[in-house]
This record gives sequence, C-alpha cells and structure tokens, in this order.
Amino acid sequence: MSQELQDLLQQRYPNAASRHTPLLLSHDIGPKESPLIEETIGDYFDRIANRYSDKEALVSCHQNIRLSYQQLQQQANQLASSMINMGLEKGDRVGIWSHNSAEWLLMQLATAKAGIILVNINPAYRISELQYALNKVDCKVLVFMRHFKTSDYVQMIQQMAPEICHQQYQCLELIGLPNLKRVIWIDAPNSTEHFGFMQPFSEWMAEGDANDPKLVERARQLTADDPINIQFTSGTTGTPKGATLTHKNLLNNAYHLGETLCLTPVDKLCLPLPLYHCFAMVLGNLTFLMHAAAVVYPSTSFEPLAVLQAIDAEKCTALHAVPSMFLAILNHPDFAQYDVSSLRTGVSGGSSCPRELMQRIINDMHMQQLTIAYGMTETSPKSTQTLPTTSFEKRISTVGLVQPHLEVKVVDPRTGDTLPIGEVGEVLTKGYAVMAGYWNDPVKTAEAVVDGWMHTGDLGTMDEEGYITIVGRSKDMIIRGGENIYPIEVENFLYTHPKIADVQIVGVPDAHYGEVLAAWIIPNKGEQLTEQEVRDFCYNQIAHFKIPTYIRFVEHYPMTVTGKIQKFKIVEAMKEELGIVA
Repeated sequence: MSQELQDLLQQRYPNAASRHTPLLLSHDIGPKESPLIEETIGDYFDRIANRYSDKEALVSCHQNIRLSYQQLQQQANQLASSMINMGLEKGDRVGIWSHNSAEWLLMQLATAKAGIILVNINPAYRISELQYALNKVDCKVLVFMRHFKTSDYVQMIQQMAPEICHQQYQCLELIGLPNLKRVIWIDAPNSTEHFGFMQPFSEWMAEGDANDPKLVERARQLTADDPINIQFTSGTTGTPKGATLTHKNLLNNAYHLGETLCLTPVDKLCLPLPLYHCFAMVLGNLTFLMHAAAVVYPSTSFEPLAVLQAIDAEKCTALHAVPSMFLAILNHPDFAQYDVSSLRTGVSGGSSCPRELMQRIINDMHMQQLTIAYGMTETSPKSTQTLPTTSFEKRISTVGLVQPHLEVKVVDPRTGDTLPIGEVGEVLTKGYAVMAGYWNDPVKTAEAVVDGWMHTGDLGTMDEEGYITIVGRSKDMIIRGGENIYPIEVENFLYTHPKIADVQIVGVPDAHYGEVLAAWIIPNKGEQLTEQEVRDFCYNQIAHFKIPTYIRFVEHYPMTVTGKIQKFKIVEAMKEELGIVA
C-alpha cells in the first residue's frame, strides 16, 4: 500500500490501527469520528454532480454509452420528472426487472429523486415469482428488459396477464395484477418493435423535463428516513420478503465502504455483479458515485472475457465480485492477454474466499488492497469489512471489523447472552444500517429485529481485536454463487408437483458456486418420477439458480427420535456419494 493511500486511510479512520483494546466479550462498536449523513440520495448526488460536472460517471461497455456527471444528472432529472408527471406519488412502488444497463442506474437515481420506492426484481424470476413480487408490494409500474438469452420477457408478461394484449399501456386493467398500471420496456436504439400494451423506455423518459420545477417541490417533501428501496430476500425466516431500505441506510453504508477503500475521483470500478443485488446497487453504484469516481458495466450479465476487456480498456482501479467470478476471470484462457495492472482494490463478498484464490487475486490481478465484506440485504448490506491494511491471514479467515456507527455482537442463540471471545454463537448487527422492516409484514420483522438488533441467522466468532469469523448458518440458507436461497421456497414449489409426496432441499459444497442445491424427493406411492421430469417442472417456473443440481429419490429421510428431519445427515450422505472431503 502506497504511503499516499496509508495517509488517506489514517485521515479517514484516525484510530483504525489502535482503536481496539483487547475485548473480553464478543461485542464491538464501530468508530464514530464522522457524523452520519442525513441527506437524501438525490441531494447528495446533486452536490457531487454539480462539483464534478464534466467528470466521467458511467461507462456501459455493451451499450456503448458514456455519461459525465452532468449528463447522468440531467437524464436522471428528466426521468424523475416523467415519473412525477405520470402521477406517481412519494412512496409509490416501481419495479425494475432487468440486468445491468445505463437505464438501471437512471431508475435508481430517478426514483430516489422522486421519492418513489424502487423494487429490485431478480431477472431470473419466472412467472409465479414475478407475479408474487409485484403484488406483494403493490407495484404501479414495471420497467423491464426486452429479453435475455432464452428468456422472452414480453412473452412471460403476456402469459402472466393474457388480457394485456388487448389493452393500451395508458390504461391497463389486469385481473391478476390489480395495482399494476403501466409496463415499460427498455427499448434498443433504432428498434422497430411496437407493442400497444407497453411503452418504450425512451418515450417514457422523453415525457419528462430535466428542469421541471416539480422536482424541487418533490425534493422538499423527502427526508433521509424515507424508504427508497425494496429488495426481496429470503432473509432469516423463510419465504420471500421485501426488505425495505431508506436513503439513510443506503447512503451511509455506501459512503463508509468508499472511505475504507480510500476512493478518490480518479478511481474507476469494473462492476460485473448484478445490479438487482444490494452488493452492486449500493456498494458499487452508490459507493463510487458518492466519491465522484466512475462505474463501468462490462456487460449485461457476468462474462469473464468482458470483465478483462473492460479493465484493460478503461484502466479500472477496482473490481467487485464474488469468489466464483474471480475464479472464472483468473481461469479464462485469454487472461494473460489483458493488462489488469491498473487494479488495486475492490470487494469480495457473497461467500468465503479460499486462501489459494485470495493469493491469485492479489498476485495475478494486482489487487493488494482487496477487502472482504460481510452483511445481508437487511443491513444495507455491509456490517463488517476488512481494512486495506488487514493482514493476509485475517483476510482469508475473517470477514473484518464492525463498520462505523454500527454494533456487532455474538450471542448464545438460546439465551441471547453475549458470549466470551472465541465462542461460537449467532451474529447480530445493530445501528443505522438495519432495515426499516419487511414490507407490510410486522410479524416477520419482529422475528428478525429484536430491540434494534438484526438477527442474521449466521453463526460466528469474534476475536479479541473484534474480527468476525463466520463458521456456518444457524438456519438452512444456501448461498449459491452469491445468490441467497432458502430451501423452503424450492420445497414449497416442488410440493406442487402431483407426483411428489415430500421433498427436502439442502446445500452441498461446490468448487465453482460455493454451494449448490440437492433435492431428496419421496414420490407419491405408486408413482414413477425421473430427474429430468423434475427439472422440466422447474424450468421457466422458478429462477435457474433455485433448480436443484442433484436430485435423488428416496423412501424416507434420516430423523431424530422425535420425528425431526436431520438435514445435516442428508448433506453428509450427498458429500460421501459425491466424494466431497470438505
């Protein structure tokens, strides 16, 4: 780490090296040298854009789009004006169902400026999941990409609401989606496609005025504590819920990540992570825009070659990814043909980073200041992070220290008592980053957040310096390549198959994704069922990453004497069958 960056880190975190006296109990409080930001996202972004108007803000390689801060600001204002003029009020919900694009970022900024809650919808969602998400939070507008790979999004919408084909986009009345009033497709330049029931994004945006006085009026109505984003997550308690996040949640979380990374306006982030995830949307887009740095989208979704090309061409200084992405980039046959020496920092998250992989990232990708971040959507998302000065051993064995203005503790899951240093318990987080709650679900919110403490469901330890190590999950959540999957979601879906009597989903280790799904299925008596039949049943109905990799048909499950299914024994049996030593 250069002396200049060391000085910058010391300036931003003056007590980072010595603030920890040896802890006796597993409870640590983050630094509070700088006050929390009490602005809205729109106001903060405007300050940056006005100061750095000519500086490059966004590069979308696959769209051949480059925007300065002034251009990004003008387009975001125009889109926000269009939203207000179509009648959207403060607090209304608008869904975005798309992979990475300039339009995604415009939606993120415009909704924040208009006080509208952006609802992130996973592009891998199939029809039943999409309908559930839209109705759960009463989305009034859905913005979506035209298609992706083999998925035809227009066709899926027509299947979900067949009556839409005979309506005009200005006055939708849909039986199964009673609150949805407009659908807008992200049209390509010079597109000749026309759909009467859908409005092109370009036309929608053209209805706005970047200098609309209504923008100023709306801005006066907004506060930092207003909800501005809903992200669907399995969280710690089961079926998909809408984690509701505020300006204050997101802005402060993004800001402190950037401070830890020692970001300045010269930095440029290569961002292959999907924007619908909190990781990319907050720790990517917001973090870098708040520091007057630039964001680069190499492709619409992750492609290792596109990442290499973008880093080389744009001289990116940072890269955010999950371990499986880093591995794919390093193992690409053309890796050596690209210059990645401009890289210095970035974040690895989603799952643990093995020693050998961390060493390759540092040595071969020049990311000596790679940091590890940990958290969850419900904590906006980051609650702990390693520092650029954290030792290599700590970076591969821990997820870092508690972040500014937050608290972390490790408790006995049974009693709630804070545990002594080194003992395993549930990791809890408290502070500004904890979500406002699950949308319209006070019961689930009360289960997850108790006295201000977010119960993560993760098991971990804390050392005497405050470094957290995650050792497992107290619940059964499976993390596949950074995607959080709760088994009950997949189990409930497979239960609807007429030939399935019972099903149990577990996660088994995988060299590429970290974990993949395995299904143990008990067929109905007398029924014959094949693995392909199960996969065909899942195809286009649930997200691809939720489809089990391994499917086994059994007569019974391992159980305790009290009749409780022992999922850990299913995992052990799968590992033995597959020859997995870990």
